[in-house]
Amino acid sequence: MCGIVGLLVKTPALREQLGQLMVPMMIGMTERGPDSAGLAVFTPPLAGARKKISVFAGDIDGGEHYDWQALVDALNHDRAASASATGRGRHASVAFEADPEIIGNWIKGYQPLLKLFCVGKSIDVYKDIGTPAQVASRYGFAHFKGSHLVGHTRMATESAVTPDRAHPFTAGEDFCLVHNGSLSNPNGIRRMLAPHGIAFDTDNDTEAATRFLQWRLREGDTLEDALRKGLAVLDGFYTFLMGTPTELALIRDPFACKPAVVAETDDYVAIASEFRSLAHLPGIGQAHVFEPAPEEMYVWKA
Repeated sequence: MCGIVGLLVKTPALREQLGQLMVPMMIGMTERGPDSAGLAVFTPPLAGARKKISVFAGDIDGGEHYDWQALVDALNHDRAASASATGRGRHASVAFEADPEIIGNWIKGYQPLLKLFCVGKSIDVYKDIGTPAQVASRYGFAHFKGSHLVGHTRMATESAVTPDRAHPFTAGEDFCLVHNGSLSNPNGIRRMLAPHGIAFDTDNDTEAATRFLQWRLREGDTLEDALRKGLAVLDGFYTFLMGTPTELALIRDPFACKPAVVAETDDYVAIASEFRSLAHLPGIGQAHVFEPAPEEMYVWKA
């Protein structure tokens, strides 16, 4: 049992309050996921050729005081990447001008215990062990600004409780997924994707779904087409919530046994596993509130 939350604000003025509105949503899912929590937030894309990588130092002793400036200085010395870092304790968003694969490999070589959680022009990912309130406070989620976000609270059932097995999971650039449920065939998905050169970082079943969908996007599918193919391949019980720079997307398996509720107004679209995580939102009394149908794809544009 886990909790998912999503929020897309349509009114530009509300983008300043994105994190403030989201934190009660995540805390409302504490009983569904008390062991770890995470968030992917989408902001305006970086200008020009710049991209960014979310880096985690929590597996390093004293990682909450990690010297991100030293990493950036070494990166610029070795790669002339015009890099900069915005640190939040164990996490940092490292922006640069270079091939992301080259920069990612350099970071891994610089400190092998660092973990890379996402790459792109718009996405930042923060995830860690702890209750939703603890993780939100640790990284200042209430201060986040942006157009939309995807969040998750985890109760581990099929892999260890570690920061890298927390959700959201990402693959490729600017794509993330959170998942309530379980898949019965993640190992088969891994074997299917291996010939396509797709590697995995964890044994978590959600990573298998994330990499399958990103592979389909890489092959030219729209998100809707990728999800439709996922219904035929991904076996299990699930509610998936996904984010791209311009979209939130939701889909439930054919049995729809994992809960989800959506509230939509002229100002926002809000998604959670239970209504209690939506009850604080402005205008909720006038919102269109509904339960998503099984196998139906819901896509909202930012």
